[in-house]
Amino acid sequence: MAHILIVDDSPTDAYLVKNMLEGHGYQTSEASNGEEGVQKALETKPNLIIMDVVMPGLNGFQATRKITKAPETSMIPVVIVSSKNMESDRAWGLMQGAKEFLVKPVKQDELLATIKKLLG
Repeated sequence: MAHILIVDDSPTDAYLVKNMLEGHGYQTSEASNGEEGVQKALETKPNLIIMDVVMPGLNGFQATRKITKAPETSMIPVVIVSSKNMESDRAWGLMQGAKEFLVKPVKQDELLATIKKLLG
């Protein structure tokens, strides 16, 4: 089954997403900030990354840009899942290389449908 990296500084949000995904057979790993997310993406080469935006240090937009622009990780689809709900946030996230932008609290069916669409 596919491996999904969850990058979120909120233990509660990460736990909820992890439970959703593992309940549907996905293998998960976690990173609690943008820097750790970029590092884990390089080390583990997950099939997909769920990325929060508002995090200390390297934010989700910056981490997404690093991951999608680096030759070693550019093929990994990034889905931003954020509480930021402005159209400008969505547009900026997609400009950084994200494939999708979902709003927290993310609905399980919406998240799973997005993952299925991106992973085929």
